Parts: sequence; C-alpha cells; structure tokens
Amino acid sequence: MGCATCGSKNGSSPKGCNSNGGCSTGGCNRLNTFDWLSETQIDDFADFEFVEVSFKNGARKDFYRISPHMHVQSGDMVVVDNGSGYDVGRISLTGQLVGLQMKKKKVNRDRILHPVVREAGQRDLEKLGEARDLEKKTLVRARAIARSLGLEMKIGDVEYQGDKRKATFYFTANGRVDFRELIRHYAKEFRVKIEMRQIGSRQESSRIGGLGSCGRELCCSTWLTTFKSVSTRAARYQNLAINQSKLSGQCGRLKCCLNYELDLYTEALDQFPMKAEVLKTKKGTGQLMKVDIFKKLMYYSIKNQIGKISFASLPIDRVRFLYEQNKAGDLPDEFEDRSAMLDEVSLDFEDVTGGVELKELPKHQRRRKSRGKRNSGRGRRRGSKGFKKKN
Repeated sequence: MGCATCGSKNGSSPKGCNSNGGCSTGGCNRLNTFDWLSETQIDDFADFEFVEVSFKNGARKDFYRISPHMHVQSGDMVVVDNGSGYDVGRISLTGQLVGLQMKKKKVNRDRILHPVVREAGQRDLEKLGEARDLEKKTLVRARAIARSLGLEMKIGDVEYQGDKRKATFYFTANGRVDFRELIRHYAKEFRVKIEMRQIGSRQESSRIGGLGSCGRELCCSTWLTTFKSVSTRAARYQNLAINQSKLSGQCGRLKCCLNYELDLYTEALDQFPMKAEVLKTKKGTGQLMKVDIFKKLMYYSIKNQIGKISFASLPIDRVRFLYEQNKAGDLPDEFEDRSAMLDEVSLDFEDVTGGVELKELPKHQRRRKSRGKRNSGRGRRRGSKGFKKKN
C-alpha cells in the first residue's frame, strides 16, 4: 500500500517516507482532503486559479494563486511567496475541490494575494531539509532562554520558513505574556526574523501529534479541524466515572471523543422517566442509584420500615407505572412485579472437594463430632487440675 502522491516501492512500501506502508493519516500529510479527481483519468472540467498548499506535513495550510500557464498537480512541491520571503510546500488540493474547501473555511477569494512562484527544484528541497534539521535544536535552546527569563510560557513547536530567513515560535500560556525581551534574545541567538504565535493546548497537541488511549493517532492531528467545548456533563450522560486522568487527552483537556456519541445517549435517555428519582411503596422507599442505558434498567436502593437496605433493578415500564401510581397518591405493594417474574430455580450443589458432607452423617455422629471439637480444650484443663489434686 502506497500513497498516491509519493508512489510505491515494489508495490508494498512507499518510497521517500518511513511509514512502511501504514499511511494511516491518509497519506504522508495530515488533515488531508481526499482528492478523488486525481485518482481518476478524468480531467477537471474547469481550471481553478487557486490551490491549497500544506507546510510541514500538514501542520499548516494556506491557499495561493497560480498563473494560467502553470500546470501543477496534487503532491507537487512548489515555492510560494509569503510576503516576507519564500517558502516551500506541497500541493494538497487542486481544481474545483479547492473552491469547496475555501467555502467551508470561509476564505474570501479577494484576500488571497500571494502567488505560487514555481515548482521546487533540488536546491529548494535541500534548503528545506536544512531548515527542518534546525528546528529541534532551536526548540531546545528557545525553551532554555524562556526559562532563564522567568516567563510562564511553554514553547511547543518551531517552524522555519523554506528560505531560513524566518522562524515561527508556537507557545502556550495561561494568560498574556510580555515577550518583547524574549524576542530580542531570540533574534540575537538565531539571527532570523522572529514571529511569536500563541496557541491553545488542543492546537499544540495537534501540531505535535501522538497516540491516544484508544491506540490510534490523535483525532486533532489527523482529521479534526474544529474544536468544540467538552464538559463533564457529556461523561455523566454516558455513565462514565468522573476520573480526570482517564477522561483527559494528551492536551490535558477533556477528550474530544466524549462528544461523538453524546447525541445517541441523549436520545436514548429520552425514553427513561425523568422525575423518578424517588419511588414509594408499602414496603419501603427507593432511591435511584444508576441507569443502564443499554439494558434499559434503572437500579434503586430500597430502604424498608425497619431500616434494612436492599437493591432492585427495574425495567422502564415498571418504573413508569410506579411513578404514575405515586403521582396519583397510591402506594403499590412491591417494587418488582411478581407476576411477571420467572420461577426461582433451585440449584443442587455437589461436593467437589472429596470430603463428607454434613447432611450425610447421622445425628448422633454429628453431635459427638462437634462436641468433641468444642470440649477438647476443656478436657485437657480439667485433667491437669485433677492430676494436681491427687498429688
């Protein structure tokens, strides 16, 4: 299995990337839109003057103009003009699909001014590789400088421009940070144009990537583009334990996947009685403890008049019947409907230990055996006292 953009080597593993045939993110690029027209032999019915270009394997994407005489395809490496220099990226989408993507992201065509200059040559790709090699060293040094200045911020990622004249530092912070002194230190240390960009914790995890507790790649780094707020209410609707360590993702926030099945749970909960937390019968009062959405059962702790507590699992119809009876002022006899219950099954237990059961012994042997065990200690003490009296 190989990517459509990089081809395959001997029909098994992609050439040029180290995915070894996995390509679980839809190619060698993250957050890709499937370009189904590029997989067919049909040409696009009309040329489109814009293309989508991705940088650093999909960590950042933008739209650029192309000239009418330039013929490019998805997967081509191109040199673009960013206004502050030149950058090298990969074309991730072409044709009319770009217009749909621009409409989805609400991008105005009149504001796209930067063009695609040319296709990237060998020297451009070598320079881009040198820039990517500098990013890790720059990240370590940038964190050390920020710590020495005592700034409460975390440098999450560094991205160099293709011509190595500009570096963008992505950081996270709880509040506003005065990094004017930090920029002066960065400019003196790295000798490039510095740009600081503050991002959220979810955006940081999407740029860095990783594996979730499900064993798959993070949704935010593969396909998720919009981040909706997640609350603990979503976990309560799904009867999940409110454990912060298990419900939190790599970013430290609640997992985005808690919202995926929330609509199905809310629809299922509409079938349950809403105000049946307390039910009363002649034998006691029941308090709602838990709701099993899949089995459609409601579990109650029942406290009788003596104070003894027992538990019962009631179906939805029975709970609705008891609630209507309580609402009308009547007290049913019992919680469970005995007429609908199955007969109790008596189980015969077998002796699997190989010993003799107590019921097999005659009554006189049982008494003698138990009495001997109980009085064995007393006999020794009496005998010892009697021995002293004789002497």
